[in-house]
Amino acid sequence: MEPIQQKAILVGVNLNNQPDFEYSMEELGNLAEACEVEVVGQLTQNMERVNKSHYIGTGKVEELGGLFRGLEANLIIFNDELSPSQLRNLEADLECKVIDRTILILDIFEKRAKTREAQLQVEVAQLQYMLPRLVGLRESLGRQGGGVGMHNRGSGETRLELDRRRIEEKISALNKELESLVFQRQTQRKQRKKNELPVVSLVGYTNAGKSTIMNAMLEAYSAAGPTGEKAVFEKDMLFATLETSVRSIQLEDHKSFLLTDTVGFVSKLPHHLVKAFRSTLEEVSEADLLIHVVDYSNPKYEQLIRITEDTLKDIGVTDIPTIFAYNKCDLAGVDIPEVKEKSVYLAAKPRIGMTELVDLIRSSVFKDYVTCEMLIPYDRGQVVSYLNEHASIHATEYENEGTRLSLECRLQDFEKYREYVIE
Repeated sequence: MEPIQQKAILVGVNLNNQPDFEYSMEELGNLAEACEVEVVGQLTQNMERVNKSHYIGTGKVEELGGLFRGLEANLIIFNDELSPSQLRNLEADLECKVIDRTILILDIFEKRAKTREAQLQVEVAQLQYMLPRLVGLRESLGRQGGGVGMHNRGSGETRLELDRRRIEEKISALNKELESLVFQRQTQRKQRKKNELPVVSLVGYTNAGKSTIMNAMLEAYSAAGPTGEKAVFEKDMLFATLETSVRSIQLEDHKSFLLTDTVGFVSKLPHHLVKAFRSTLEEVSEADLLIHVVDYSNPKYEQLIRITEDTLKDIGVTDIPTIFAYNKCDLAGVDIPEVKEKSVYLAAKPRIGMTELVDLIRSSVFKDYVTCEMLIPYDRGQVVSYLNEHASIHATEYENEGTRLSLECRLQDFEKYREYVIE
């Protein structure tokens, strides 16, 4: 049997004239499209506060019912998270399947999750969303099977027949498995800290081009290159990356740093998801530098910056030095590359402006470097070998007393080999 083509009406409430309401509705359409749902209509209402029983006013519920039948839709999607009673009342009065923005995002996350950790995080968020809504969800099962919002309600009817206690036990078991994966991630982070490599994190709105920037860096500064196993998945779609990828970037002068690619943000990111992905997002909180990637070709890019910054605050990421990478400037008709203080205007796909971005990173994270001269006795050849591998050697001369190096090295190496420094 061919799956029924889902045709949806989008419903939004503009509370007290929100400045980003229109974009939020546009984005809801994009989220629906990502779930292969055709948007056939839209209904909005300006209100000071939402209706506790139906979210929208009772008159609007009637109007929505007429629109639903007139456009032959089979799904209604609300732009906010509905309470269990709102979901129940709307489905009873409209006699159709109703879902909200949260279920839509959970659906996309489930489709995109590749690693065990991401799959566990999504399943925990789904179950926590489902728990208080069991009654309403059971009622809607009889109306329509398949499509968006159904597998979030579990694997068909069997999952929904689980009682509250068994669902809570399942959440507990999943959280235990997640904890062991989180512990592994923390151990890896501690090991990286021991290596004393600076950590640079790519953050930004979903589909801004974070993974493209990472692959461009790997192409230029990694032996594996973008076709090797180190390349990260990149595609022009919402939430292409759900896993945090960590890669080592080796610069020409023996300086290196770790670059992390993280899950993209979106407005009204469900709190269950933020909570479930907290361990993944912790990678960001321990970074030495953030690269805030912005899709400069999007006319609403300033709003997207604000949403990303608000989300970072929500997960406790504050006071980390930040570079703005305004990406997709080629699509915006801007002359590139261009650097303005802590911002760089670039186009990652055609690889324009990547050198300028790396120069900004270099000046931000490699501050504890010292330029000096050392005279190292010939019987301490291992010191010369170490410095050739870990420092930037500007000149080498061989004198009677030993090897004279003119170099730039990390402060801790300068302190370690201070005895050889020529004052």
